[in-house]
Amino acid sequence: MALIVAALVTAAVTPLIARLAVRLGVVDRPGALKVHARPVPYLGGVAVLLGLSAPVLLTRPALLAPLALALALGLADDVADLPPRLRIAGEVVVGVAGVLALPDPPGLGWSVVLVAVTVGLLNAVNLLDGLDGLAASVAALAGLGFAAVLDADAEVALALSGALLGFLLWNRPPARIYLGDAGSYLVGTNLALLLALVVTGADDLAPSAGALLFVAVPVADTTVAIVRRARAHRPLLLGDRGHIYDQLIDRGWTARGATAACIAAQAALVALGIGIASLGAGAAVALTAVTIVITGSAVLWAFTSPEAWAT
Repeated sequence: MALIVAALVTAAVTPLIARLAVRLGVVDRPGALKVHARPVPYLGGVAVLLGLSAPVLLTRPALLAPLALALALGLADDVADLPPRLRIAGEVVVGVAGVLALPDPPGLGWSVVLVAVTVGLLNAVNLLDGLDGLAASVAALAGLGFAAVLDADAEVALALSGALLGFLLWNRPPARIYLGDAGSYLVGTNLALLLALVVTGADDLAPSAGALLFVAVPVADTTVAIVRRARAHRPLLLGDRGHIYDQLIDRGWTARGATAACIAAQAALVALGIGIASLGAGAAVALTAVTIVITGSAVLWAFTSPEAWAT
């Protein structure tokens, strides 16, 4: 029911939110780093939050606080284009709020790690949100993966997936509304909270190891962006068209083909992560490590090496 309710509510309110965004002038206009040809309304994150709120409220109401903070921060960034230092400070506040909202808050060391993970995933989803339907599809699959390895909190994960599936009715190509920074910050924070629920609630390392693969696609894309910018001596916070999906398009793929490739990779990694979560702790950690090393090395070679630049 969490998935169904969230999907129906989000699908119903999204066109209303899109009209409100147009009236308020909160739209994404075409530009040098934009692949769309016409202004598209933001505020999709508002619809997603409205969709997942009821199931989360019934399961883990405390989690709504960091999710709302993430949405508010992203909305401010959509409207005012916040300076990097102020934005990062806000992201840290969101991470701290997320740690405090957990049912079993960890000690100081792990809390710092979880705050860093929240900041990282928040930005990773934001960077992945570059093609119609891409970030929402990848995150919806991640939510299904988390639902498979969580027990009492599975409804929180299903609510995210349901809300994003409802949103995809309007965000699929050609998108009629975008997540915007508000939506991508919200979704990234939600994924971080789900990962934290797995890590703090699991009896052994297997579910935590498998769950790492649920966020591998956005993390891989962000890693590629950072490595390419560092090698080119470009500012790490300066946007470009060097993401994995951008490079696929530059190599002749269609936008839909690049989106489908990323979604397929996410589906495979989620399925593998679910399988790993059912193994013994030692085998799970080993297989996750091997998967990360092999696939990570292949991705870095394909999308950051000098050979890749020449293609």
